[in-house]
Amino acid sequence: MTGELFLFVSEDVALGALVVAIALTLLRLIRGPLLADRILALDMLTTLAVSFVGIVALRTGVAFQLDIALALCLVGFVSTVALTRYLLTQAVKPPATPAGETGAQP
Repeated sequence: MTGELFLFVSEDVALGALVVAIALTLLRLIRGPLLADRILALDMLTTLAVSFVGIVALRTGVAFQLDIALALCLVGFVSTVALTRYLLTQAVKPPATPAGETGAQP
């Protein structure tokens, strides 16, 4: 087996594994019972997308696609931090009381 053939087969296997991982991550994103599960699935989806773009860049030989992967990494990191901060602020808020109730125990 030549090195070129090995690289071609490895790229195919990696792309197949990434497609399966993306499908399972999308399933978790849709079915995730908690907001934290969905945030984690979005972060994982970003990581898988960066890997997918990197393998496609390797396969096509277009180095510009690596810049796209780098930009996607930065956007993914910032969005994960922003969503996590939102989740933390939702957890800190006290529960709302219905109108007319003071919240005191009888």
